[in-house]
Amino acid sequence: MRIGITYTGGDEKQENYVRWLRGNAADIEVVQMGAGSGTGDLDALVLTGGVDIAPEFYDGSIGYAHAPAEGWERERDLYEMAVLESALERGLPVLGVCRGLQLINVALGGSLVQDLGTGDAVHEASTGVDREHGVIVEKGTLLWEIAGSGGGVVNSAHHQAVGRLAEGLKVNCRADDGTVEGVEWAEVSGKSFLLAVQWHPERMFVNGVGDDGFYAAVRDRFINEIKAFDANH
Repeated sequence: MRIGITYTGGDEKQENYVRWLRGNAADIEVVQMGAGSGTGDLDALVLTGGVDIAPEFYDGSIGYAHAPAEGWERERDLYEMAVLESALERGLPVLGVCRGLQLINVALGGSLVQDLGTGDAVHEASTGVDREHGVIVEKGTLLWEIAGSGGGVVNSAHHQAVGRLAEGLKVNCRADDGTVEGVEWAEVSGKSFLLAVQWHPERMFVNGVGDDGFYAAVRDRFINEIKAFDANH
C-alpha cells in the first residue's frame, strides 16, 4: 500500500503525517510527493497543510491580513491541483488536511475566507500551539458515519477557511462559531472516497488532544478505503 503525501514545508510536520498514517501497520509505505511526481504508482493521496493558496486561484485579494510575508507558493498550488485531478480521475481515495481542504475547494471552483480576523481566539494557533474547539457534525454525512457522533473536540491552527463552497461538495461539520471545518462529496454515487478536514488529525494523534473519532477513526476509514481500492484494481 503506497500513500502519497504532499510536502507540508517542514520535516517534523511531515513526519507527523507518516507516523499517523502508518500507525502500527508494517505494510503501509508513505511516499513524499514533489514537483514531477505523479499518482501512477500510488494507492491514495493526502493533501497536507502549509502556506496559504495564492489568491489568484480563487479571485482573492493580495492585500489581506496575515498574507504570507515570504509570498505564496504558486508552483505548489499548481502541482497539487494537478495531482488532485489525476487522483480523482484514477478513483484514488483522497484526504485533505487544513490547507488540503482549502486546496480541494479552490481546485473544484470554490473560494476562501482570506482571514478569520486578527487575534482570532478560536482557530488560529497561539505561539505555535494548536488551539482546541468544538465541531458540530452534520447528521447523515460520511464524517458522521466515521466519527460516530454529532460533535466533539478538534485542534485548530488556521486563519483561512472555506468561503464559497465548490459545486459538488457539501459541508459535513462546522466549528461552534459556524466556520466550515470539513467537506465531502455532496453526491457519492460513482465517486471515489473524498474527505477533507480543517483540523490536523496527524498532530492530534501525536499530541493526544481532541476526540479520537476525529483522528483515529478518520485514519482507520481512510486505510480501509485504500484496501478496498487495491482489491478492485
